[in-house]
Amino acid sequence: MTSTLIAVLFIGAFPKPTLWAEPGPVIPRGKPLTISCQGTPEAEEYSLDKEGITAPWKREKPLKPGDKVKFSIPHMTELNVGIFRCYSLSPDGWSEPSDPLELVVTGFYRKPSLSALPSAVVTSGGNNVMLLCQSQSSRDRFLLSKEGAPEAPLILRSKNQAQQYQAEFSMGPVTSVHRGTYRCYSAHSSSPYLLSLSSEPLEFLVSGEGKGPWTHRHNTMGGRRPSSLWTS
Repeated sequence: MTSTLIAVLFIGAFPKPTLWAEPGPVIPRGKPLTISCQGTPEAEEYSLDKEGITAPWKREKPLKPGDKVKFSIPHMTELNVGIFRCYSLSPDGWSEPSDPLELVVTGFYRKPSLSALPSAVVTSGGNNVMLLCQSQSSRDRFLLSKEGAPEAPLILRSKNQAQQYQAEFSMGPVTSVHRGTYRCYSAHSSSPYLLSLSSEPLEFLVSGEGKGPWTHRHNTMGGRRPSSLWTS
């Protein structure tokens, strides 16, 4: 009992490691994925936990203390999706959990369409610009990603039962940072980690210079920017 209590007290006493996915958290079905975890220079072992599972999902030791570890998934399936966190073990005990990493897999439904209104070519500073993602059948969750962007994809959840076929990602004021290639996906709230095929890429062009976040979101369906991919 005493040793258990001491172990519990030590968990969370040390800096949290960094957790990330390569090539990213949105993976086509059947493609390989690598989850990496990097702790302090003293880290001797790592535990990767999946939300909803009590036992560690995977455990791995680095080649030498301080090295990052890689957890490989050869073929991404619906069994590998969800929210993950990792912990590092040093001689003094376990670290705090890493920030959550949410993995989703694509390829389960027909691809939606993505369009820009009024145009995909916009002058810097323009307002009332919208990226519209439309599904061919009923969906109530939509994901918008920008190629090469370090930020997590943006998520909208349809709260209007009559509008479960589309989501509006509004952008403005537009700056040069918004320029890039976008794709969108759709899903059901009952299976939020299983996404459709990707839409065709949309090249968004902005003339002029400016500074700002890569996108700002406002919509008429009650969506907001979540801390994790599918939080509504």
